[in-house]
Amino acid sequence: MRLENGFEVSASVEQAWRLLNDVPSIVPCMPGAELVEVVDENTWKAKLLVKLGPISLQFLTDVAREQTDQAGGRVVLGVKAREAKGRGNAEATIESTLAAANGGTRVDIVTELTLRGAVAQYGRGVVADVASRLTAQFADCIARRLAEAQSPSPEPVDAPAPIGGLRLLLGSFWRSLFRRSRGAK
Repeated sequence: MRLENGFEVSASVEQAWRLLNDVPSIVPCMPGAELVEVVDENTWKAKLLVKLGPISLQFLTDVAREQTDQAGGRVVLGVKAREAKGRGNAEATIESTLAAANGGTRVDIVTELTLRGAVAQYGRGVVADVASRLTAQFADCIARRLAEAQSPSPEPVDAPAPIGGLRLLLGSFWRSLFRRSRGAK
């Protein structure tokens, strides 16, 4: 399944690039995501909790930065996730592209997602709505982080959630997960 998403932020492409490639910082922007381990500068492990009505799913996720093109504003992440209780797995390739737009930056995300097992059957009918809300929350968090980074003397924020490329990846993964269920009807 192919999912396409995008949003604009009021930060330069360079600032957005730095933030979105700081995976450990960006993970907390994705609702339900938690960074578990930094394996190296291009590999991470995370947990992703999703609730679809009465069903709670926990994914153990391996994330790898597979390609980077700073000049082109493009990064490709690969995600392999398995549901903790053995109810299935998912694989995703997430391509993020940054471009100058309206005095800020446009972030476009294209996700190719494959779901297997019982997780592919959960949440039909609600997945698109949940994905839409998660995407909006993710984009708002990134926009806030970028705005804070631009401020000459930002005011302290109570326990700011770090933002990074993994968060972007997980956001795409979630959107992909939810849209797939909707299309499977």
